[in-house]
Amino acid sequence: QLQLVESGGGSVQAGDSLRLTCTVSGRTVSSLTMGWFRQAPGEEREFVAGAIWTGANADYADSVKGRFTISKENDKNAMYLRMNSLKPEDTAVYYCAAKYGSTWAFWGQGTQVTVSS
Repeated sequence: QLQLVESGGGSVQAGDSLRLTCTVSGRTVSSLTMGWFRQAPGEEREFVAGAIWTGANADYADSVKGRFTISKENDKNAMYLRMNSLKPEDTAVYYCAAKYGSTWAFWGQGTQVTVSS
């Protein structure tokens, strides 16, 4: 059974950086299409970044392009989201997810990121 566990969230100041980690068990990270989503209070969950590792393709929401980077580390079977130049509007619960077919079928429990001005 595929399981995803996020970590690395916290409270930071605007302009700071954070790195989120998604630890994968049950499958190898390199075999999955994976992504990061976030949900702010009162808002719908939105796509942040995603990657098809086999094709070395990454996609980002316009709001985070140039500031966030998605990556993986096979030895640790983990995916990361490096977030630079954080803004208050980046405040949200961040989730990692993996696809099954064309559906984002597997989700972690989420990690809170709070950015204060």
